[in-house]
Amino acid sequence: MDLLFYHRKLRRLIAIDLKIGRFKAAYKGQMELYLRWLEKNETENGEESPLGLILCTEGSREQIELLRLDKSGIKVAQYMTELPEKKLLKEQLKQSLEQTKARLDNFHPKLT
Repeated sequence: MDLLFYHRKLRRLIAIDLKIGRFKAAYKGQMELYLRWLEKNETENGEESPLGLILCTEGSREQIELLRLDKSGIKVAQYMTELPEKKLLKEQLKQSLEQTKARLDNFHPKLT
């Protein structure tokens, strides 16, 4: 575990693991171990279970979906070590916004 934060509004610990390279399935088990240890040894009465965030330089959407990380309190995100060209950055932002909108639409279907 590289970083540990406490989120006051969520009332829970947030464990962050920084990885260089592509996401690997083994990272899930490692994070689960961290989260169970934190839950057993560091969680106070009235706090929620800890959450984990794995930051990788490259994602692997298929592995992440197959591992069902969202059900285990673990999230995976990609980070950049240097800024891409402006055109690529705009495209990535556009794609992220479209994916977020699609998820929100699935989560909160429009009432008709």
